Amino acid sequence: MIDVYVGDETSPLRAVILGTAVGVGDVPKMEDAYDPKSKEHIAAGTYPKEEAMKAEMEAFAKILEKYNVKVYRPEIIEDYNQIFSRDIGFVIGNKFVKPRILKDRKEEIQGIQYVIDQIAEENILNVPVDVRIEGGDVMPWKDHIFVGYSEKEDFDKYIVARTNREGLEFLRREFPDKKVKGFQLNKSDDIAKDNALHLDCCFQPIGENQAIIYKEGFKRLEDYEYLKNYFGEENLIHITRDEMYNMFSNVFSISPKVVVVEEKFERLTKILEEKGFTVERVPYAEISKMEGLLRCSTLPLIRDKN
Repeated sequence: MIDVYVGDETSPLRAVILGTAVGVGDVPKMEDAYDPKSKEHIAAGTYPKEEAMKAEMEAFAKILEKYNVKVYRPEIIEDYNQIFSRDIGFVIGNKFVKPRILKDRKEEIQGIQYVIDQIAEENILNVPVDVRIEGGDVMPWKDHIFVGYSEKEDFDKYIVARTNREGLEFLRREFPDKKVKGFQLNKSDDIAKDNALHLDCCFQPIGENQAIIYKEGFKRLEDYEYLKNYFGEENLIHITRDEMYNMFSNVFSISPKVVVVEEKFERLTKILEEKGFTVERVPYAEISKMEGLLRCSTLPLIRDKN
């Protein structure tokens, strides 16, 4: 059995599902792409190739294994994108949540079913029919659960709106001992630099009490202000529009002191090292072309309890 537990984003990691690029298949047709960055690279002829993405993911796996993390990988579904395991399930406390996501991705959960089968049935939460929620929008953080979401007007309008008000309310019902705080995000189906696909595309806690943040990713100023007041401005690393586009906030914490970062993120790496973090650098630029990065491709199962 796997006794899942995740209380925050940074406590020492013991077990994780890392997605896979094996069998991802050919370049999708434009009409089959569901985020603006993928569309951009399909149009430009620069969409990533399977071999390049496999190499990037294996480099990430080696870093995780270096820190004695148990790494599970999805069973392969041919001609199917299984890279971004974050969205098809997530753990809060000792509960594994099986969300409802884009219908285009509904088969993805089959690749990790063998892992879910090792979790006690009473610790698995299935979301109701009207709830839409993806793991990239959900961040357990101590007494809080931070949630990126869209109100009905935006949710109905944008393909890139992935978590609805019902998703937010579901988490409030299921985790009444937590402060579930929703943040509306700016969305665009057409312009990647104006689109916060998930909360982790514009914000992520690191360390004990710090965070990376892109102010303009938030639809409402008061949502950004809430996080600024919660963490303290001196504990925020602000990133630019271009850095958000390149996924600077989508790093991955192995522990409060160890952060995995895309190897080309020179400015961020310098700041993190000056703050005392150990930075593990990994090539992930090809995967980033699909509007996801390191956090997106991981599904933490077990972190240490504080």
